[in-house]
Amino acid sequence: MQADPSGETARRPQPGVTLGRVVSVHGSQTSVGFAAPSLTTSEDARVTVGRFLGIRTGHSLLIGVVTDVAFQAQPAVRDQGFAIAAQLDLFGEIQDHGTPQARFHRGVTAYPVIGDPAMLIGSDDLRLIYDLAGANAIVLGQLQQDPAIDARVSATDTVSKHFAVLGTTGVGKSSAVALILQQIMQARPDLRMFVLDVHNEYGRCFGERAQVLNPGNLKLPFWLFSFDEIVDVIFGGRQPLDEEVEILAELIPQAKAAYTQYRVTPERLAVKRADPRSFGYTVDTPVPYRMADLLSLIDARMGKLENRASRLVYARLLSRIETVSNDPRYAFMFENANVGGDTMAEILGQLFRLPANGIPVTVMQLAGFPAEVIDAVVSVLCRMAFDLGLWSDGASPLLVVCEEAHRYAAADRNAVFGPTRRALSRIAKEGRKYGVFLGLVTQRPAELDPTVLSQCSTLFAMRLTNDRDQAILRSAVSDTAANLLAFLPSLGTREAIAFGEGVALPTRLRFRQLPQSRLPRSEVMRASPGMHDSEINESFLASMVERWRAMTTSKAAAPTDEAGRERPTSDRDSVALQPAQPASAPAQQLGLDPERFRLLKRQF
Repeated sequence: MQADPSGETARRPQPGVTLGRVVSVHGSQTSVGFAAPSLTTSEDARVTVGRFLGIRTGHSLLIGVVTDVAFQAQPAVRDQGFAIAAQLDLFGEIQDHGTPQARFHRGVTAYPVIGDPAMLIGSDDLRLIYDLAGANAIVLGQLQQDPAIDARVSATDTVSKHFAVLGTTGVGKSSAVALILQQIMQARPDLRMFVLDVHNEYGRCFGERAQVLNPGNLKLPFWLFSFDEIVDVIFGGRQPLDEEVEILAELIPQAKAAYTQYRVTPERLAVKRADPRSFGYTVDTPVPYRMADLLSLIDARMGKLENRASRLVYARLLSRIETVSNDPRYAFMFENANVGGDTMAEILGQLFRLPANGIPVTVMQLAGFPAEVIDAVVSVLCRMAFDLGLWSDGASPLLVVCEEAHRYAAADRNAVFGPTRRALSRIAKEGRKYGVFLGLVTQRPAELDPTVLSQCSTLFAMRLTNDRDQAILRSAVSDTAANLLAFLPSLGTREAIAFGEGVALPTRLRFRQLPQSRLPRSEVMRASPGMHDSEINESFLASMVERWRAMTTSKAAAPTDEAGRERPTSDRDSVALQPAQPASAPAQQLGLDPERFRLLKRQF
C-alpha cells in the first residue's frame, strides 16, 4: 500500500472522531462549537449546511442536520477555542451505537448536555438510519449526503397515509411521480391506481400495465352524476335560476322511477304507471333514467302552465338540455347512455380495474374533455372512488393520484366547483379508513386547500421559489424539519427533500433517472420537433380546420363537399383523440377503393 505523500488521509477526520462539542441546547435544536481549522480540511470533512452530524450521549448517537453555520460571537465560547458555531436540528438517535444491537429510532429520548462530543456520520451509520428493508421499502434514488447509499421510502406508509409531490415547473416533478408510482406498483401488487392526468402525459409510463381512458373511449353515463354535478354540466358552470333547479330536482326522480317501471314492465302502455314516490329515488340515487323521459316530463309540465313567463323558463331549460345532450363533445355522457340497462357495476369495474387482470392502473386523460365539464367529471370520478371503498368495506385498496391538485381543491372556496373540492377532501380526511388513498401533485401549494395538504403524511418537496408556497409547506411539516425548507430554492433538477412517515428522517435525495420509454410526455403535442415550415400549407390548414369543426359537429350530420353532395366520412371527421385506424379499414366499410379513399383523405 502506497503512502499518501500529501498527508491528506492523515488530516481527514474519520467517523467517530470528535470535531466539536455542544455549546448550547434549546429544545430540539443544538449549537455545536468547532475550531476554525475544521472548515479547512478535506471536502468530505467540511461542516456546512445540509450535512448530518452525530452527538455522542451515553450509549446513543443523536442524529442532526446542520441548518446554519456562523462565526462564534459569544466571548465565553470563543475563549474555549470554538471559533465556529453550527446549529443542528435533532431528528432521531441510534441506540446502542457501535454494537450489533444498534437500531435507529425517530425522536430523541435523551437530550445532549454542554460539552458532549460531535462527530461526522459515517456510511455505516447512514445505512443503518435509512435501512427500511423490513417496511416494504422502495428505492427512489440516492442520498445527497452520500450518493453510494440508496434513498429508501416505505411504500406502505407513503400510500396508506397519503402523500404529495410539490415543485415548480421544470424540476422533474412528473418524472418523479411516474417513478414513485412505478415503484409502488412493484411493492404493492394488491394496490390499484387511478391517475387523473391533466396534461395527457402519463399514458406511456406504465406500459401494458395501464389502461388509458379519454373522451374517445370512455363511457360515463350522465345518470351516474349527482344532482349538483349534472346541473353543472347542463348549465356549463353558470349559476342556474332557482326555478330551473327546482324543476330538475322534482322531475329527475320521476324520470328514474319511469325508467325502472319500464324495465320491470315490458308492456309500457298496457300497465298503469305506479306513483314515482313509491320507488324512493332521490336526485342523487345512481340509477339509470332516460333523458327523453326527463324532457317529456318538462314538456308536459310546461303544457299545463298559463303564465307566459313561467313557460319561458321551462322552454329555456328544455333548449339547454337538448343542446348539451346533442353536443358531440359530451358523447361520453349521453351517447348510448342506456344501452345495456343498469351498467353501473360494469363501469366501476372498467374505471377502477375490478378485477385488475394484470392491468392495475387507469390513466384518465383529461386534456380532451370540454373545459366546462372537467370539474364535474373529476368530481364524479373521485366521489365514486370513495363510495366504492366505502360500500365494499375497503375490499380492494385504491390510490387516487391527482395532478394539478390546486385546480380541484383550491384554498379559495369560490374558485373551484364545490362538489369536486368536497370529493377530494373526503378522500383526504376519511379515505384511508376504507382503503382509498390520495396522492397529490401541484406546483402551487399556496393555492391548495391547507386542510387537504395537512392530511398528506409524506411530502416530496422539490424546488420551490415562491415565498407563499414555502410558507404553506412550512405549516405542513414538523417544527424539527421546518429549517430544511430553506434549502428548497437551491435544489437541483430531480432533487427533493422528503418529509414525513414514509422516510426514516427528513431526507435530501436525487430521484433516479427513468428510461426514455417510461418518461412522461404530453400527447397533446404529438409532433416533436415541430413541423417544417414547408409542410404547413393550405391543405394542412384545411385539414386542421375540419378536425376543429368535427369536435362540435354531430355524428348524425353527414359531411358534404363544396357542391353540397354527401361525401364519405373519413377518420379525420372523428375526434382526434381516438386511436388512428389503418386506412384500409374505413375504406372497406364504405365500399371504396383504398387508393381512392387515400386521395379523399388527403383532399379533405
